[in-house]
Amino acid sequence: MRSIRRWLSSTPRRTFILYPILVFVIEVFLHGDRFAFNPGGLLLMMWGYGQYKLSGMYRTRKGGGGPGLEKPPTALVDTGIYGWIRNPMYLGHLIFMTGLVVLFSSWAALALLLFHLWWFHRRVLEDEAHMSQIFGPQFDAYAMRVNRWGLF
Repeated sequence: MRSIRRWLSSTPRRTFILYPILVFVIEVFLHGDRFAFNPGGLLLMMWGYGQYKLSGMYRTRKGGGGPGLEKPPTALVDTGIYGWIRNPMYLGHLIFMTGLVVLFSSWAALALLLFHLWWFHRRVLEDEAHMSQIFGPQFDAYAMRVNRWGLF
């Protein structure tokens, strides 16, 4: 039971493995073999996962630390995709979940997405406060220069 709880505590495992399986099962349960399937959702899912993975690798290579802030970075990463958006990994999760909504035209996937919009925003605020403690004025200047969620 402890290993299951530890496995489920991983946000990437939930987003990229558990949620697609869960949404698929719910849609099959609700609609049988006549559930909606829009292949455009797969493109969003690939984009989201790719953005999460590649920006995470870039952050680790340039800033050290990770995964997450349990092992904080040793350098502030403000180049590459991080020069355009402060939280590209979290946004990758949300793009992936948007792909689930589109793929299955699913209310269950939409509920997951809406919950995670709030959840990731709350997590970002905590992470940014932590980064401000670690990097001080350097992070604060970066936060003034680069949007939290890209265009928003």
